[in-house]
Amino acid sequence: MQSLKLIPSLSMGVMIAFFGFNQPVKAEVTEVKINAFVDALKLSAPPNRPNDGMYSAWQILPSIIPSWTKQCLGKELTPTAFDADEVAARKTVTCIVKRELNKQWQQTNKNEAQAVRNTACWWMTGNYNGCQSGNTAEYVKRVEKNYQK
Repeated sequence: MQSLKLIPSLSMGVMIAFFGFNQPVKAEVTEVKINAFVDALKLSAPPNRPNDGMYSAWQILPSIIPSWTKQCLGKELTPTAFDADEVAARKTVTCIVKRELNKQWQQTNKNEAQAVRNTACWWMTGNYNGCQSGNTAEYVKRVEKNYQK
């Protein structure tokens, strides 16, 4: 009698393993690559200058800080508070980079170099494309070079 009870359970386990194995896996960018990109953005940012209107080592516009910190930290920070808290700034940047780099990873069919270029362009301009010339192209190249280090 007991062996009959085990068979349905065993069959269900085999079915789950079989059907679960066939499910598509959504590949994401690794944490190592996300951190490398976060570091590349920081290294590529223009130097911090007093009263330049940008905040943190990543040189972020003040208007986006409350929204990003609410989304990533669960609470809104003012630009001044964000600027004063390197840990909160890094967590926020990492959160946003993870979202955007993963979008581009999928959009470019996992073409890492193109995903990095597109995300760097987005970081600078708000658009994934259009950074082929001028200051934006130079910035994207700097990010890409720093990312590869």
